[in-house]
Amino acid sequence: MIDGMEPHEGTTADPTALWVDRTGTRRYTGRSGRGGQVLIGDADVSGVFTPGELLKIALAACTAMSSDRPLSRRLGEDYDSTVRVSGDADRDAEVYPHLREVLELDLSELDPEAAERLTALVAKTVGKVCTVGRTLERGTEVELVIEAQR
Repeated sequence: MIDGMEPHEGTTADPTALWVDRTGTRRYTGRSGRGGQVLIGDADVSGVFTPGELLKIALAACTAMSSDRPLSRRLGEDYDSTVRVSGDADRDAEVYPHLREVLELDLSELDPEAAERLTALVAKTVGKVCTVGRTLERGTEVELVIEAQR
């Protein structure tokens, strides 16, 4: 149960609710109260994300969204960008010890000083407002509650 809600398809009473439903052996569908969904499974299954990939995608998306306002103000609403994220898992410790993001932008129309100011502003903005990155950098407490029906 999530915040008093039964985790089943179509639950939209709380638009911020998130849950995962099992759909098969090591296969799940992640869902949001707003109707979003993502397929989750093992790395050898086509068309799904692994939990670790979702973590990395969340980081890249947070960086992209956090940088959107300063970049669109300076480069225009139709600017192109890609955030690539990588990092191998340490399977002995079951952690990602290092994640690397690369924000790809075309700044060729800016003079070198303006490009440097913009990249510094973007880095500062992402460092201040990217909740996912800030959480990963600082760590967070995770609480697991198991509600077993008997």
